[in-house]
Amino acid sequence: MNRRFTLRAVAAIVAGAALAIAAPLAASAHVRIDPTTAAAGGYSYVSFRVPTESATASTVGLTINLPTDTPFTSVSYQAVPGWTAQVTTGTLPKPVTIGGTSVTTAPTSVTFTATGSGIAPGQFGIFTLSLGKVPDTGKVLLPATQTYSDGSVVKWDQPTPASGDEPEHPAPTLYINDAPPAGDSSIVSTTSAPDASAAASDHQGLDTAALVVGFAGLVVGAAGLIVAVVALTRKRAS
Repeated sequence: MNRRFTLRAVAAIVAGAALAIAAPLAASAHVRIDPTTAAAGGYSYVSFRVPTESATASTVGLTINLPTDTPFTSVSYQAVPGWTAQVTTGTLPKPVTIGGTSVTTAPTSVTFTATGSGIAPGQFGIFTLSLGKVPDTGKVLLPATQTYSDGSVVKWDQPTPASGDEPEHPAPTLYINDAPPAGDSSIVSTTSAPDASAAASDHQGLDTAALVVGFAGLVVGAAGLIVAVVALTRKRAS
């Protein structure tokens, strides 16, 4: 076996393993909400987890679009240090009857804007909203628009099918009467808003641990593969 060929083969295998680990990590780096389920008729605290996927630019803006066909009549936000927030109210496309009352205007979006450097590459932020009353419907899409410091914009607005196969830019979705896609382990939450800093710390700890374990496994596996191939090469050469 040619030694140069052997080393190239090892490099290719290691690169493939790295891609295998990177793929699920990249798939998890989406704008997501927690929890993903809520009970109709109540108020729900929903936290948006916003990672910066860019390697060179920071997240400096986030706009969350609210439904107008099944509107929330009460929307508020948890203050985030280093960010300003604004709830925009607009006229609904058509009146909606809620609790026997005809509603013609409602909150249509919430925009967070960084006053400083924003969310740097490799980091994420937590943005929490109080939404109510939760409409008696199947599910509610909460499309988000993420703005970067270099001017690029990412729209998280694609519906996720019931199969759970995520599109490239899935829209955060709050499931009410519909069942969440297969594999979603979120639970109903109508309690007090979670602490943003604590949530960020918990998520960051889990993400860091996953990265460490994944790459440690890759290094150990690659090292073992190299030793085995080199040993086989020497054996055949002798």
